[in-house]
Amino acid sequence: MAVTVSLALLFGLLLIVLIRSGSLKAGGAFVAVMFGFYLASTGASHTVNALMSALVAALPNL
Repeated sequence: MAVTVSLALLFGLLLIVLIRSGSLKAGGAFVAVMFGFYLASTGASHTVNALMSALVAALPNL
């Protein structure tokens, strides 16, 4: 749970930085957020969670 909240905050901050820098417009950001929202309700959510958990577990070993 803590990793999920941390990653959500990280991606949220990254999205804000991209919008403020002009690299990503508000329409594109909305599409990205909605894609993530709907992806989370599909069968792919378990795979995405497993991938992110594996990446977080691998970071200390770098």
